[in-house]
Amino acid sequence: MIEASLRSLGAKVVVAASNDENHPPENIIDGNTNTFWMSTGMFPQEFIIRFEEMTPLSSVTVDSYNVRHLKVEKNTSQNASHFEFVAEKELKQTEGHLQSNSISLNGSSATHLRFIITSGYDHFVSVHKIAVNK
Repeated sequence: MIEASLRSLGAKVVVAASNDENHPPENIIDGNTNTFWMSTGMFPQEFIIRFEEMTPLSSVTVDSYNVRHLKVEKNTSQNASHFEFVAEKELKQTEGHLQSNSISLNGSSATHLRFIITSGYDHFVSVHKIAVNK
């Protein structure tokens, strides 16, 4: 089942590599693809989402624009210090509409997910929504 809003489940964006007051990182988890977080133009860019408790995750869906390569890492402790690689994906470029990609997390459980955008199709990228399948 895909959750409409990670924010409503108590998830928080605890780290973001860049911050634009008009497009804050919290927009990633509000469940609305019309709002978004935007990078400031250099790579890599990253953000970390913290769940209230250990959460089982079978996959994650990322709605974004201009993201070329994305890595996903997980953490299972209360502090976000040591992450382990879970998946990575090369995303196809889309013109005029969002990229929507499901990425398998192989039945992982996590307290934190770190998303690392290693490259984009342009200097600026945006992430509109992250949803998880449990």
